[in-house]
Amino acid sequence: TGSVARLERAISSYFLDRLVDRGYTEVSPPLVVSRSALEGTSQLPKFEEDLFKIVPESHTCNGEDAFLIPTAEVPLTNMHANQILEEADLPLSYCALTPCFRAEAGSYGRDTRGLIRTHQFYKVEMVKITTPETSDGEHHKLTRHAEECLEELEIPYRKMRLCSGDVGFSAQHCYDLEAWLPSTNEY
Repeated sequence: TGSVARLERAISSYFLDRLVDRGYTEVSPPLVVSRSALEGTSQLPKFEEDLFKIVPESHTCNGEDAFLIPTAEVPLTNMHANQILEEADLPLSYCALTPCFRAEAGSYGRDTRGLIRTHQFYKVEMVKITTPETSDGEHHKLTRHAEECLEELEIPYRKMRLCSGDVGFSAQHCYDLEAWLPSTNEY
């Protein structure tokens, strides 16, 4: 509330503006996605118990099971589902600010309760769609762009490579950038 809510909005806006300056296209994606969208990004079947499913009696998504997004990665990558993209048009770089919804029922992490892990939180997401040959280099650029945003605001952080239990089946590797939380004296 109050000044903390304004600070959250200001930091999010700063990150989005910096990413747009670096060539990302800002997107306002949907917050409800279909089962096939989650399967296409390898969120399902592995993380189904961590997702918030909308009961079919109230709503479906294109005739399929509907879920609240666990991350904007799902709708961002699905913007090009069933499309053939020209290699010359790649990489495509997207960013979005969305609420993320996670039950964290099967989390492999140690912080699964309280203020560190909540069922709803806002996140600036970055996605690059590229070729297999350039994906590793683009992933490192994307990670560096996120680090630069934190460094420009002098927010202490650490870069953690996630274990295979915390990433989808299709991920080669994934990093979390964890900001320092002075109130808990931890990242």
